[in-house]
Amino acid sequence: MALPKAAGLLALSLALLCPLGGGGAWAQEPAAHQDPVKVGPPPPTVVSPPSVAAGQGPDAEAVDVTLSPECRVPGSKLYTLARLGAVKAALKEKRPVRVLAIGASTMGLGSSATYPVKLETALERSLPDVDVVVESRGLQGEIASGAGERLRSMVAEVEPDLVIWQVGSHDALARVDLDAFGTALDETVQWIKGHEIDVVLVSPVYTASLASDDYYTSLVRKVQEVALREGVPLVQRYEAMRYLARRNDKGEGHLLGSQFRLNDLGLRCMAEHVTRAITLSLLQPDPASTGSAGRPALTLAPPKDSAGTKLPAAVPAGP
Repeated sequence: MALPKAAGLLALSLALLCPLGGGGAWAQEPAAHQDPVKVGPPPPTVVSPPSVAAGQGPDAEAVDVTLSPECRVPGSKLYTLARLGAVKAALKEKRPVRVLAIGASTMGLGSSATYPVKLETALERSLPDVDVVVESRGLQGEIASGAGERLRSMVAEVEPDLVIWQVGSHDALARVDLDAFGTALDETVQWIKGHEIDVVLVSPVYTASLASDDYYTSLVRKVQEVALREGVPLVQRYEAMRYLARRNDKGEGHLLGSQFRLNDLGLRCMAEHVTRAITLSLLQPDPASTGSAGRPALTLAPPKDSAGTKLPAAVPAGP
């Protein structure tokens, strides 16, 4: 039985003392084509182009079968995509991709200490020829405005190509004014982008006890609005967890342990979901490019299902 709103927020606040874990268009695979006049080493490989499998029932959405069966979510409920120019540059230059992860599940306490490891492993599996280094930083109870101030020094220290920001959970507990939250998030994302660093936002966690809390759901929408306005990828953790909860007899207990903390499966799914959003965003063409020049400068490896069988390739994008 769902907890009342106040009890849900209290339980979530206790959970954040020991941190939490962790829609979009499908990208399409470019046609197999290589310009004969180009020389030099081949571009990095990104595994894998998106593939979908039909869901159950007449109104069911297709799910992304490149994810683990327990973590499969339709793309429209999992991510929105945008270019990741800094990460793409690192791939082209064949240098390590440095990732700074901040937010609730990055504080390195308890089971959540495994999240950065899971994320780094998932990213290196999807970018098999690339060294990915994930630096995780988090501060208990930190709201968006405070993280924005700390990011200046963290960026100078880590020099990341990408910042993955799980944002909103602590702001919700503190009942931060929604406009103030949106402004702080907007300004910090702009600052990060202004330093030629990519950003991926991750929305707050879903629980049935907070699903009817208007403030909480408004804050989730605020994160979506900022991601759209600033043109950065968004991992829709709230929507993805709600989808998975409704498909399991345990509800959100499928992914959550006690006090709203993500369990091991929840952490693994979150790492996969973040990785998938990054991988597909890397396939987005440069906005100023047209024709064949607009295709992503990355080689795609065919995906495999859990049995190791190759899945059909996607339809070539563009002319």
